[in-house]
Amino acid sequence: MTDEQIQRWADEAEAGYDVEELKRRGRGRPGRGAEPMQVIAVRLSAEEIAALDAYATREHLSRSEAIRQALASYAA
Repeated sequence: MTDEQIQRWADEAEAGYDVEELKRRGRGRPGRGAEPMQVIAVRLSAEEIAALDAYATREHLSRSEAIRQALASYAA
């Protein structure tokens, strides 16, 4: 951080924020549907992580999306 950045932020704060704009922007990651999502912790071995990463890379997916696809195919 520089003094100039801090001064710009202070000037912006003193000028005030558009509350409606802040509400529209939201926070966090975008939702995936109408219902709230839950985070589930899963422990994987180094080999399982390597296999997951290799699959996700091949398919151009995130780890999470690769896991979701695997679960969807398992449940079908």
